[in-house]
Amino acid sequence: MTFTNYLRDQFRLILLWISLISLTGFILWLTPEVKFNLPSLVYIALLGFILVFIFLSLDYTRKKKFWQQMEVNSNQYVETPNLMDARSHEETLYQDYFNEMHREHFLLLNDVKQQSQEQKDYIDSWVHEIKVPLASLNLISETIEDDISEKRFNQLRNNLKRMDDYVEQVLYYSRLDSFSKDYLIKSYSLKKMVQQTVRKSADYFIQNNIKFSLEGEDFAVLTDEKWLEFILNQLINNGIKYTDSGGSLSVSLSKNDRGVWLTLTDTGIGIPQEDLQRIFDKGFTGKNGRNEETNSTGLGLYLAKSLAEKLGHHLYVESQLGKGTSFQILFPHLNYYSETEESFMI
Repeated sequence: MTFTNYLRDQFRLILLWISLISLTGFILWLTPEVKFNLPSLVYIALLGFILVFIFLSLDYTRKKKFWQQMEVNSNQYVETPNLMDARSHEETLYQDYFNEMHREHFLLLNDVKQQSQEQKDYIDSWVHEIKVPLASLNLISETIEDDISEKRFNQLRNNLKRMDDYVEQVLYYSRLDSFSKDYLIKSYSLKKMVQQTVRKSADYFIQNNIKFSLEGEDFAVLTDEKWLEFILNQLINNGIKYTDSGGSLSVSLSKNDRGVWLTLTDTGIGIPQEDLQRIFDKGFTGKNGRNEETNSTGLGLYLAKSLAEKLGHHLYVESQLGKGTSFQILFPHLNYYSETEESFMI
């Protein structure tokens, strides 16, 4: 609290002092036995002003240390200390109340953290447990390939992959808050990572007759292989999901003064303009995602955007309804700092 604000809080005390000085002068003026002397009254008022000012200054200095204990920088996540050194009954009341609220808040926060950690541990355990039967189902599906029709076999394989993708989404969503404990930044071949990710969805490309092309030179980028492959997988699956049979999906790699660019373009149905600003919001499915055939969860693009930002990459999108969608990932140079976003991108 500044001294000016303190004086504003003491407005009633200052007003009382002015009233007493005025009342004293008025009584002296009304008393016949006392000769009214204006300079003496001014002298008394000035002396009283000096004494009041000294009193308020000392009182402010005494209380300032107590108030400073309650001042916390909101930009820094630090533990709020307990209040101490109360010197009056009023300050003791504030101190006891504040410390009790702080204690309850601390206990509640620890309880929430513990519940959150238990939930994450359970999800991690669940994901790893369910991956075992999924892997078994994939092996079984390969053994019965000749016993069922090609259409049924493709449906089975596609649904198994969708289940595996959903499990991956749950796993990465649960680890989003603890990202800093589970990544390793190294230099990787971007073209190789794209090829590895596309290979996992090769069946989709074949079954839906979607052409794929990879253009541009290979570039080395600083990233985490596991997390970037997940991001690419979400974008590729998103492109396949909303591209009709006979369409195409292309990935181009380029480089400029800002960094390395990966552009993934599909010839799908596109995204409505009213949905374009919200596609990276958690849980947002949009008009296209509510279709029974696509059945979007609203997590894929949210996770892709969040993980890209945590890796220091930038994910943009532009789309035209009925013509297709283009996602761009920027891998900035180490000396690049983005000051403004492009007006035509999100």
